[in-house]
Amino acid sequence: MGNQSLSKLLQSWEDHAAKVSQQTELNVSINQSDTVRIAALAEVYKLPENEIIATLIHEALNELEAKMPYIPGKKVIRIEDGDEIFQDTGPMPGYLAAQKRHMKK
Repeated sequence: MGNQSLSKLLQSWEDHAAKVSQQTELNVSINQSDTVRIAALAEVYKLPENEIIATLIHEALNELEAKMPYIPGKKVIRIEDGDEIFQDTGPMPGYLAAQKRHMKK
């Protein structure tokens, strides 16, 4: 095993430790058919069911955020490359404000 392999291994452990330290338990109820699908994914990919669930939720939230509509308001908040950027009046500003409130808890 060369230095490169050990460096990759150590980085992998660091990444895993950082990921695990940021996790929180959450109790949710889901449909029986979804538990079957999760169990099947866990079996096929040889991963714990809770890791499958956490990854699915994380990816779904990332995609949901990316799809939140930008609804331009009337107020110009800055100029970028000569273009006016208008205040977002869609759900994103409220969502970000709610995130900040929950982070303080």
